[in-house]
Amino acid sequence: MILVNTDYITGKELEMLGLVKGSTIQSKNVGRDITQGFKTLVGGELKAYTEMMNDARALATKRMVEEAEKLGADAIVNIRYASAAVMQGAAEVMAYGTAVKFKN
Repeated sequence: MILVNTDYITGKELEMLGLVKGSTIQSKNVGRDITQGFKTLVGGELKAYTEMMNDARALATKRMVEEAEKLGADAIVNIRYASAAVMQGAAEVMAYGTAVKFKN
C-alpha cells in the first residue's frame, strides 16, 4: 500500500474509490500524568506523551489502511491527520485520505 500526502502519485493514473479513515482515542495514564506534570516545572519535551501520540497516529494509520484494503485500493492519497480533545484527559487522533486504485 502506497501512502502519500499529495493528490497524485508520479507516473500513475488513479481511479478514486472514496474516503477512508481510521481513528483512536487515547487517554492519559495517571502515573504517566504525574511524572509528566513534574516535567512541566522545568520545561522540555514530554516524551511519554510524544510516544503516546506517535502510537495513536500509527494505530489510526493502520485502521485507515485496513479500510482501504477492504475497498481493493492500491494506495491512499492526500493523507491528513487531525486530533481533538474528546474529554478531559482524552484525545482522538484521526487519519484520513482518498483510497485509489491504479488504472491499467
